[in-house]
Amino acid sequence: MNNTDDDFRRFSWQTAQQRAAQGDSRQVADLAMELTDRIEAATEKTREHQGQLAQLVRVLAITPGSDSLTQLLRLFTRRQGPGVDLAPRFVASLLAEHQAADLVGPLSERDPEGRLDELRICLFHELILRGVDMDAFPKTSDWTRVRYGDHPLVWLPRHRGALETRLTFPSRSVNGSARSGGVTLPTDGRVDPPTPRTPERSALVDSATLYLHQMIIAAPKAGGWGDSEAWVFLTDEEVEPDGVPALLPTLPMECVEGLGATGRFEIARRPADTIWNLLYATASMGGMYHHGAHGAFGRLWAWKSMAALSDAPAGASAEEVEHHIGRTTWFHFESDAEWFHNDAFADYGIAALSPDRRRIAVLAATDTD
Repeated sequence: MNNTDDDFRRFSWQTAQQRAAQGDSRQVADLAMELTDRIEAATEKTREHQGQLAQLVRVLAITPGSDSLTQLLRLFTRRQGPGVDLAPRFVASLLAEHQAADLVGPLSERDPEGRLDELRICLFHELILRGVDMDAFPKTSDWTRVRYGDHPLVWLPRHRGALETRLTFPSRSVNGSARSGGVTLPTDGRVDPPTPRTPERSALVDSATLYLHQMIIAAPKAGGWGDSEAWVFLTDEEVEPDGVPALLPTLPMECVEGLGATGRFEIARRPADTIWNLLYATASMGGMYHHGAHGAFGRLWAWKSMAALSDAPAGASAEEVEHHIGRTTWFHFESDAEWFHNDAFADYGIAALSPDRRRIAVLAATDTD
């Protein structure tokens, strides 16, 4: 017989101890097992409600017009109970995609409880990425600088820079979404080393610290890709850009291990904005089984990965990092080494030759684990 909620309220901890001491442990265990069943059922019901809530929020965010926006903000400014997640980063991305022209005014209003904070700061950068001149709205621009001084997104440029002009955005509706495929190596800029390549292995040693490794792989990690690795090699002499394609397959890296002298290794020099867009798409839209970090945080992690790859100084501002990135030589490569899976554009390698030409940093990413 199932117990009622009143039965559980009456059955105190002290009662349980007494029953067990009297040799009636079975009833205690039966109640415990019934509670585990109730918890499992409640958890499943909570997941069901969370899915329904997410769909309703999506409808409000995607439906154009001031009324749907007003009602969405009413939902966000309402006190939320524990376990309720309105996914402000995702909602900011949806709003910027579908209602960009109507957003700045309503989101400039006072919010004393701060319940719109995460939505607003993410939306600020989502709109920048879509070419909105936020300087035209000084009230909005000012509160992002004053209110969110410690927020990680404050580090980002307050204008869309030259690196951020080849952006890839998803296209989303109430019922689904679509996005473009991955980036493949172009015919222009190709600098494939001739085969057979030298079988000799380079004596260079990976010098990436844990921090550098984490920063280099920040974009694919934020995008939930299957695996990513990073390496940093310091050279005694300057390396000319023309020498990088032949050097990379000889380095002690898992992403070229077992490649051999004739295995496919294709590489091209790429402009910095192409590399930035590749990292931005990786972080913002995510992999095959991940929704990504969305636009604002995708922007942040693309910048952080490129800063680490280019050996920008620690603590550098976004403007300093951009200058450093512009002086770095960038390469995009693919390989048939076992580490890569070469499945549906979901593999790539990036190599960066630092401005002083004495450092080569490598990022390899695959969406197949």
